[in-house]
Amino acid sequence: MEQQAARDPIVLGIDPGLRIMGYGLVSEHRGELQLVDFGAFVVNARLPHSERLAFLFVSLRDIIAKHGPTEVAVEQPFVAANVQSAMAIGEARAIAVLAAGLAGLPVRQYSPAEVKRVVAGYGRGSKEQVQEMVRLQLGLATPPTPFDAADALAVALCHLNYTRSQSVIERSAQR
Repeated sequence: MEQQAARDPIVLGIDPGLRIMGYGLVSEHRGELQLVDFGAFVVNARLPHSERLAFLFVSLRDIIAKHGPTEVAVEQPFVAANVQSAMAIGEARAIAVLAAGLAGLPVRQYSPAEVKRVVAGYGRGSKEQVQEMVRLQLGLATPPTPFDAADALAVALCHLNYTRSQSVIERSAQR
């Protein structure tokens, strides 16, 4: 009996935020990166807090159902001096992890510096540098916008790079 080939990975990258949550999907087929979709969920700031969280959850659930990613990569919040901002990003991150978990998808988290280092070659790169490197790596005519979507694509690219490295390490360890 012929063994079915493993499915090409489709990674859903998420840049969590309670006001704007970026998402980006990237697949890899035979070593070639391909853009699947990207965008941002913009939340109405006038909605009650619980409705904002529900909107983000339902939006992510719909994207997962539409594209069928195989893995999810989420940017970890940058811990800043603004505690309220950090809490809001933490809640958005929890919504992303919950949506992925309920869909049975593995989740990997990356720090902003890790994402920038992998995608832009420098852990303290600007938003514009990350945006341009995402454009180049995915062969896009123009940089993806908004920044939240470009950051989400960068998270997906970081994860694909990480899994490639892990595969190489595992293959060499088996030899």
